Amino acid sequence: MTSGSAHSGTTRQWRQRPHLVVLVGLLPSFAILFCGFSCGYRFNWTPSQSLGLWRIRPLAGAAATGDLVFVCPPDTLRFREARIRGYLRAGLCPGGYGPLIKTVIALEGQRVLVGGSIEIDGRVIARVDHRKSDGRGRPLSSFKGGIVPAGHVFLHSSFSASWDSRYFGPVPAEGILGLAEAVLTYAP
Repeated sequence: MTSGSAHSGTTRQWRQRPHLVVLVGLLPSFAILFCGFSCGYRFNWTPSQSLGLWRIRPLAGAAATGDLVFVCPPDTLRFREARIRGYLRAGLCPGGYGPLIKTVIALEGQRVLVGGSIEIDGRVIARVDHRKSDGRGRPLSSFKGGIVPAGHVFLHSSFSASWDSRYFGPVPAEGILGLAEAVLTYAP
């Protein structure tokens, strides 16, 4: 037996097991993704924040106004409908949602008013394009305002088509995973 025939036998074995070749090829990629995920790295594919790689940093204490955070949405009827409509991505949050990246603009006890602007305790925070329907013409329900309940936060994104607390209202602060830190992103 020559060395050439031994080599062709090995090649033949790999050809007979293509699933093994694929598995060996993908294993390093899965290891990198797992390590990145366990260290708090996430990809953002939604246009409400810059696209790309982000990191979840631990939050020292309670969230504060102005914090850009990763937050798991609550598993409510409104969020289930949003998932069906395509506003939310799949992920590992309860209910199968991906976390959102939003800015905390109001805390518990603050009065929020939403219209052509967002007002917090009577002070205009942002002028907003408050839409009556989504990009497919489906009606959007909105949060008109009120007092942010205990244990909740009001979230916002400056992206005009963002689905944020203007539409779904305050969310439980316990869903905050940590601060959102851009690592390698692109703002389209």
